[in-house]
Amino acid sequence: MANVPMPQILGLYETHLTVVDLDRSIRFYRDVVGLELATVIEDRNVAFLWIGDKRTSMLGLWETGSAPLRMRLHIAFRTSLDEVVRSAAALKTHGVQPKGFHGEPLDEPVVVGWMPSVSQYFSDPDGHSIEFIHVLEEPADPGFDVKPYSQWLARPKSVI
Repeated sequence: MANVPMPQILGLYETHLTVVDLDRSIRFYRDVVGLELATVIEDRNVAFLWIGDKRTSMLGLWETGSAPLRMRLHIAFRTSLDEVVRSAAALKTHGVQPKGFHGEPLDEPVVVGWMPSVSQYFSDPDGHSIEFIHVLEEPADPGFDVKPYSQWLARPKSVI
């Protein structure tokens, strides 16, 4: 049998999160994060929201109610550098605390030096870790570790 190559993956189309209160989570992802509601399937307690273009990706929210076993997961939304940089202020206007890489309150994005990428973290109403991310065009700097974006910008130019 000939070796047939697997399809080339172009990106992640959908991801799913469990939530305690579906209506609350729809409001958060629609009104705070800015996703477009695609549909709600009431008899299954699920909602789907478009992430960008409908052909690009979507998020599924599955209500679990007060079930004792819940996972806290992580998703990252790719966006522009300017959008990541201004996201802390935008989150705060919606009553959402921006966070650093380790979940600490931080009112500016961080840079992950090994990539490098600039990221703003925050949590949804169920404690899921959410990230706005932009991969930088600059060379990686693994020694930078993960620090605030302002420190990335202030690095000595010899590092760049």
